Amino acid sequence: SKTLSLWLRHRPEVAELELDAQGWADVDAVLAALATRNLPGDIETLLHVVDDNDKQRFELTPDLARIRARQGHTIAVDLALTPATPPAELYHGTVERFAAAIEREGLRKMRRHHVHLSPDIETARRVGARRGAPIIFVVSAAAMHAEGAVFHVTENRVWLTDAVPPRFFRRL
Repeated sequence: SKTLSLWLRHRPEVAELELDAQGWADVDAVLAALATRNLPGDIETLLHVVDDNDKQRFELTPDLARIRARQGHTIAVDLALTPATPPAELYHGTVERFAAAIEREGLRKMRRHHVHLSPDIETARRVGARRGAPIIFVVSAAAMHAEGAVFHVTENRVWLTDAVPPRFFRRL
């Protein structure tokens, strides 16, 4: 999963992969790149990684010919996401060392295309816990949307927006 995230979200050139404008890579090329690095390079293992990934980070085309990351890119891709109306609240999980900057500056996308928000507290807690004790921010998504903020939701239920100003969130 970490290798696929690197290749499909950030650095496809490391594996000599070519992504199309929507971020899709040829599955055969991905399997060949895995095999040349002595990683499991068979379709069964790839299907297992895609199907069993806790955050459902990847998706395959129905014919299993192409694969892409669903979100989190730092490279130019157009995921062709349709704007969506968010629920009243969404959540963002992080750790204490980032909390003061977030409270001061808001949630920013940094090198990614969007700020990532979770649909529930438990998911946000898992996201934050990857780097330490989680801190959860509650985002007033409906209020942001009412003021013109655009939201998208991916197939794996990650909500995306460009930024969240401090006035639209509070620490849980």
